[in-house]
Amino acid sequence: MTEPEAVPRPLAAVLDGRTPPGVLPWPADRPVAEALAAARDAGWTGAALDLAGVVDKAAFMDRCAVALRLPDWFGRNWDALADCLTDLSWCPAGRGRLLALTGWHGYAAAAPEDWAVVESVLADAVGHWRDTGTGLAVIMARGRGRREAP
Repeated sequence: MTEPEAVPRPLAAVLDGRTPPGVLPWPADRPVAEALAAARDAGWTGAALDLAGVVDKAAFMDRCAVALRLPDWFGRNWDALADCLTDLSWCPAGRGRLLALTGWHGYAAAAPEDWAVVESVLADAVGHWRDTGTGLAVIMARGRGRREAP
């Protein structure tokens, strides 16, 4: 029997610099804690954003503010979120930053127009940091997106 891969190849390639950071899927059967540990081991900083139970923009913004420890100037709107993710002076960089999203399917289904904005903001932020020495990668946990290791 072979041992399971430490981290899926797409994320491993981002963390070791072979592939530019992007928005990546994460297997439903793997806890995102594994991705965050791999990022930490590679010298990246990481944060988990669990959106379980979030069904509207206000709850999404509140969850972002707390989970990501956004600065006091975060205005809880789309522009402010975009500003926070493209001006990460408030967040230590290390070699890069990893954001792990879990439980997002309910919000995406409940507020599809808002979710489209979230996807755009995340993609723009990833693109903003792509050609820097401290990229931003986002993993989107499929399924329930377990946060903790079993």
